Amino acid sequence: MKLDFGDFKVSNTLPFILIAGPDSLESLDHALYMAKNIKKIADKFKIPYIFKASYDKANRTSIKSFRGVGLKKGMEILSEVKKQLKIPVTTDVHSVEQAIKVGDVVDLIQIPAFLSRQTDLLLAAGKTGKPVNIKKGQFIAPNDVNNLIGKVTSTGNKQIMITERGTIFGYNNVVADMRTLEIMKRFHYPVIFDASHTVQLPSGLQNKSGGDRSLIPSLARAAIAVSIAGIFIEVHNDPDNAPVDGLNSLNLKDLSGLLKTLKLIDQIVK
Repeated sequence: MKLDFGDFKVSNTLPFILIAGPDSLESLDHALYMAKNIKKIADKFKIPYIFKASYDKANRTSIKSFRGVGLKKGMEILSEVKKQLKIPVTTDVHSVEQAIKVGDVVDLIQIPAFLSRQTDLLLAAGKTGKPVNIKKGQFIAPNDVNNLIGKVTSTGNKQIMITERGTIFGYNNVVADMRTLEIMKRFHYPVIFDASHTVQLPSGLQNKSGGDRSLIPSLARAAIAVSIAGIFIEVHNDPDNAPVDGLNSLNLKDLSGLLKTLKLIDQIVK
């Protein structure tokens, strides 16, 4: 199965794509800065690029955690990024109502991992007619993603990606099992590897999640070696001061070196 984004297609057998950006939208200026710089790096290595950022972090650990700019402002920012830089954009949705509104703006709808079994949300995303990226819940076995896929395809929409985000391992820990990539590829839809949330330590700092961004390159290299459709990375120009998930966000200055290596590995395995 191949997904068509106009200028490029997405498939496990084609050169990998990059889905990257800050975890959360902070402002229009910051979104444009990040998207422009990531696009410049991706273009250098001829890697198809989709900009990602969330307008609402509805699944944060604490009530005091940063939520985001909200739906209305978020759609305005994503629309402007798409218009000015001529690149596809994506973001998460958390409700049926949001799926309908977001579907009018973005090129790819993301289903959050914690909501990946929510039938009404998957159906609403499918009915928009836009490609849907289902982030596999860390509590879902790779063989069981077929049920998630089935909910979206029941709407007649077969434009689906599945993103691997690791598996819960005890308390406050996630592990990345590369076997899941091969297993999910058997369903013949593009498989994406999230190299950021697989290094996260959920709620590991009591009132917020921890993480170890130094592990991002190693896991990304391992995933690309399995021959998949793309890599998802949260990237920030100042991760130590990012409002959300800075500990598992790659520093923008380290992106070029990583993509260079991933490109070489991808060319070998494909």
